[in-house]
Amino acid sequence: MISCEVSIYPLETQNSDQVVNQALASIKDMGVTCQVGTISTYITGSPEKVWECIRTLYDTASTRAKELSMVVTISNSQKS
Repeated sequence: MISCEVSIYPLETQNSDQVVNQALASIKDMGVTCQVGTISTYITGSPEKVWECIRTLYDTASTRAKELSMVVTISNSQKS
């Protein structure tokens, strides 16, 4: 199991909330635990699934925003 904290920052768009919400919807059924916070999303699951979610978030957001920044922190710690 690994966990990550992800923040997506759409740039050059008037619809940043929509871009973020669509990206989050794209990982809804990917078999990970996902907790959405006010500025970050926390994802926990198998390494393969978490990496797949990170890629899906980026790909989905980048097709909807002209530019974006994405900050990811990954941990293999089992402590909560």
